[in-house]
Amino acid sequence: MPSVGPALVRRYYEALDEGAYDDLESLLAPTFVQRRPDRAFDGPDAFVRFMREDRPVTGTTHELDDVFGSGDRVAARGRLLDGDGDLLVEFADHFRIADGRIARLETYTR
Repeated sequence: MPSVGPALVRRYYEALDEGAYDDLESLLAPTFVQRRPDRAFDGPDAFVRFMREDRPVTGTTHELDDVFGSGDRVAARGRLLDGDGDLLVEFADHFRIADGRIARLETYTR
């Protein structure tokens, strides 16, 4: 039986790219945290609020090269593109899944 983690992670990126913030929030555990090079978020409310209201570049697309994992750990690698399709950053995301939702996200960029 395939792991639900990779499908959950793909839905996460789709929700971000589509600006479907209610869907995005539904994918996050109540204890969700994200750590990334420029900031950290504790709780799904803070993360979704930032994505909806404060992120510096909107209209972005996540172009995924790999999404893989099993059990409660999933990793994704790809590029974040601006609205014109230009590269903003390459990323590797490491997800921790708990009870069918994303509980932790560590983001690495270059």
